[in-house]
Amino acid sequence: MQWCNRVNTGLFIASPAMYTELNSILNTSPESFTKGDFILLSDKQSDASFLIHHFLSFYLRAKCKVCFLAMVQSFSHYSTVSQRLGVSLAQAKEKGQLVFLEGLQESLSILIPQDEHTGSQAMNFLRDPKLGLQDLYEFVSSKVKRSCGGEAESEEWGPPVLLVDDLSVLLTLGVTVGAVLDFSHYCQATICSKLQGNMVMLVRCDQEEDEGDNESPACLLKGLTHQSSLTLDVQGLPTGYCRDIHGQVEVCWQRRQGDGQNTQNKLFQYKVHDKGASFFARGTSSAVL
Repeated sequence: MQWCNRVNTGLFIASPAMYTELNSILNTSPESFTKGDFILLSDKQSDASFLIHHFLSFYLRAKCKVCFLAMVQSFSHYSTVSQRLGVSLAQAKEKGQLVFLEGLQESLSILIPQDEHTGSQAMNFLRDPKLGLQDLYEFVSSKVKRSCGGEAESEEWGPPVLLVDDLSVLLTLGVTVGAVLDFSHYCQATICSKLQGNMVMLVRCDQEEDEGDNESPACLLKGLTHQSSLTLDVQGLPTGYCRDIHGQVEVCWQRRQGDGQNTQNKLFQYKVHDKGASFFARGTSSAVL
């Protein structure tokens, strides 16, 4: 994968390829990727947020219009990391390629209102969790449909993409697992099926949970797994901490074939560094050779 060489003058800044191994594993690149995919990220006793950074920069490089629901981090956080990966989020917002909903800021505007007309309608579930996520879906739907409206533009854009940095946060805010699954289903029907775009969503399952708890992140993850076409499950090493290997990721492709489904699993280890991450087959890192 080749990075653009425009330095600090546009969306891309000079940077080497940082996720070459992952793109090779997934058989994809910004120039050629599968459309209509629902990519599900999950982590347990580890941190999969580096994959969110990857897919954000990946789809911006692919000239897709991205709607990003950032529930756990600020725009400045993502902007700083993206800068290291060679992408300018400020430029992407300015040119209309990136719609960024900053969940933390919007939540504070609703929970600690300064006036009676404050906070995004998309976050109405904070006012009453029983409302579900219909307004959040309407926000996403309006943004992605607008990006595919066919209006005359100076640039040709790829398919729309929805990113969510942590769906499990919604459960802590009082939203039910059923409501989150409905939200995902409707987004998938609109973005993946109708508009042939892609979705990337992250779910965290760090805490030990009661198997009978139907409102847990684990239950949400199970439901989303059935909807997804590709899952990347980030885990800690079963042998414990290692300075040179930060964890492992299980990649599972789920492709429907006729009335059945073809599933393929592969396990890789990874190491996160300042400007990306390296991936390698289990046991092949120089640290263990």
